[in-house]
Amino acid sequence: MSSDTNAAAGGVAAPERAHGVSLSEAAQEKVRSLLAQEGRDDLRLRIAVQPGGCSGLIYQLFFDERELENDAVVDFGGVEVVVDQMSVPYLNGASIDFEDTIQKQGFTIDNPNAQGSCACGDSFS
Repeated sequence: MSSDTNAAAGGVAAPERAHGVSLSEAAQEKVRSLLAQEGRDDLRLRIAVQPGGCSGLIYQLFFDERELENDAVVDFGGVEVVVDQMSVPYLNGASIDFEDTIQKQGFTIDNPNAQGSCACGDSFS
């Protein structure tokens, strides 16, 4: 994938579009490990916000083989992170980390755009 951020006019293979999401080294390593377990090299990490949750929006992180026309894609050392066009404004500036402690194991999202969250910690308004 190209690191060129110039917009392509009508091309099928759009250049990489920045989405403003950062992925920590720990998160990159965990994603690489999970991809290795899947045994596929055509998957990328998709991050999206969807309506729902007690505060209005909920995060979704999942592996996806699709790349939609207006997706923003950034490669973090072989880990492609994809954000759909609708989610980009909500995720711009967000950072994703992976915690592996006695108290918690999982991906965490620090999002400066989130004005509030609920007890589940997965949704925001």
